[in-house]
Amino acid sequence: MNQYIVLIGDAIHELSSQKLRTFLTLLGMIFGVGAVIAMLNIGEGAEKEALKLIDSMGVNNIIVNARSYEKDELKEIREESLGLNMGDVDAALATLPFVDDYSASKNIELHDVYSDYAKSDAQAWGVTISYFGHGNLRLAAGRFISTQDENALAQVAVLGADAATELFPAKDADEMIGQFVKVNHVWLKVIGVLQAPEGSKNEFQGVQIGGDRYRIFVPLSTSINKFASDVLASQLDSIKLNIAKGTDPVIAAQAIDSLIAMRHGSLDDYELIIPAALLEQQKQTQQIFNIVMACVAGISLLVGGIGIMNIMLANVMERTKEIGLLRAVGATQKNIRLQFIAESFTISILGGLLGIFFGLVLSEVIGFYSGWAVSWSLPAIFLSLTICMVVGVGFGVFPAVKASKLNPIDALHSD
Repeated sequence: MNQYIVLIGDAIHELSSQKLRTFLTLLGMIFGVGAVIAMLNIGEGAEKEALKLIDSMGVNNIIVNARSYEKDELKEIREESLGLNMGDVDAALATLPFVDDYSASKNIELHDVYSDYAKSDAQAWGVTISYFGHGNLRLAAGRFISTQDENALAQVAVLGADAATELFPAKDADEMIGQFVKVNHVWLKVIGVLQAPEGSKNEFQGVQIGGDRYRIFVPLSTSINKFASDVLASQLDSIKLNIAKGTDPVIAAQAIDSLIAMRHGSLDDYELIIPAALLEQQKQTQQIFNIVMACVAGISLLVGGIGIMNIMLANVMERTKEIGLLRAVGATQKNIRLQFIAESFTISILGGLLGIFFGLVLSEVIGFYSGWAVSWSLPAIFLSLTICMVVGVGFGVFPAVKASKLNPIDALHSD
């Protein structure tokens, strides 16, 4: 062990004698390791963000959304189709055995939203009691909408985290319970406040999802019976059909599509979203991204390895007499090889450690300016450092072998 410590110490001394050359060699390893770490950190962050978004959609759900049309076009459509409605839900539950449950929502046309403390631009939605469970929403305070609320057309509301903060800026979640908000002409009693979701995005694979943090939720029956809406508007704006585990979501979506198309006169006044398919698409996109970034990082490490070989070959040439002298006083070829490999190992370790720092900073900078999620990964750091060491030592073997095979007499007589 002491022998290797001495070798590392000698290597640091030799490298420090050529500071500029060593620094320029280190840059290749720093950029290579930094690129690997930044790639893996961003990739892992994107994967976690995708899982959070899919969790909010429900991987076992098939989502049916009503399409938006201009009024003149909507008049023609309504001659053939009533739009998305509870009849579609009842038909799916009655005829499709893989449909276990559902939730539905209706967007309320807003004019004013305010409390005694502030005004808000939050959206208001009528939802079924199962909406919160299907969206994996959690409470910060209070309770969700109940069956009794739905049956009684209760004027109650559950606030999204951002909507609550805007309407009651000086209160915490518990203090908001029992307060009142006015949506259009209807006063609603606050019965619950949602936790802020962990994800930072409301869009996934080009599909708008979530947005629950800036919404006010009322019972669906209340929204239909106590809030005015356009006579041409569909009864529902969105339906989530929960399918049984083990059911192929794509096949299930095809069956749901056929059923609703038949009920809507084959008009394309709705769209289907398959969260499981979106997740698979995201994984494929992420895999392509990882491959491209791995190639870029690999090229950077290759350049860094070539830089190490270059500096070590230069060291062999400059220290030919030193090598001859060492051989003359009894150093073996193995001793010479170990000395030069120790220098390669030292420079790769230094490059790796500096590259780790650079990679962490780089990933945070990229995440800040691009809005991408970043998640630090210890396995990524360990993998990057290991690859750096392997590349550094690997490219240092040839110069080390070349140095060990120098003829001692020729080396001593070299200029």
